[in-house]
Amino acid sequence: MRLLGLDPGLQRTGWGIVETEGTRLRHIANGVIVSNAKQSLANRLVDLHDGLKAVIADWQPQSCAVEETFVNKNPTSTLKLGQARGIALLVPAEAGLPVAEYTPNHVKKSVVGVGHAGKEQVDAMVRVLLPGAVINGADAADALAVAICHAHHVGTAAAAKAPGRPAGGGYRR
Repeated sequence: MRLLGLDPGLQRTGWGIVETEGTRLRHIANGVIVSNAKQSLANRLVDLHDGLKAVIADWQPQSCAVEETFVNKNPTSTLKLGQARGIALLVPAEAGLPVAEYTPNHVKKSVVGVGHAGKEQVDAMVRVLLPGAVINGADAADALAVAICHAHHVGTAAAAKAPGRPAGGGYRR
C-alpha cells in the first residue's frame, strides 16, 4: 500500500510517500511545496492546492495522513496555518483518498518511541527506517514520519481484520 504523509504549512508543506508490503517499509518519494510569501493568502493556498494535486497525480498514493498542528501564540499565524491544513485535508479527500490525522506527539511516539522526541531524533529515526532515502529537508522528513506513523496504524488495522481474528479485535479463550 502506498501512503502519503503531509506536514502542512503555509510557507512550506512537506510531503513524503512510503510503501508498505507486509511489515516492510520502503521510501518512494518526498519533497516540499513552497509558497511565495509575497503573494496574497488566496494565491498561496492555490499554490498549495495545485502542488498537492500534482503529488497525488504523480505518485498515486492509496491513503493519506496529515499531522495535526499545535496552537501557536500568534493567532494570525495559527489561522493561516489552519487554512493551509484545510487544503492538506481537502486535496486528498477530493482525490478519493481516506485521510487520517495524527498529533505531533503520536507521530513521534510511533517513529521514535517517545512522544516528546526532538526533531533531530525524529529525523535520525526516519533515516534508519528508510535506509538510503535522500530526504529533501526537515519538512519532508517530518512528512515521512507522518507516513511511517500511518503505515504502523494501517498495518495494525489490517492485522486486526486478518482471518481467524474474532470481531472486536481481541482473541477469545
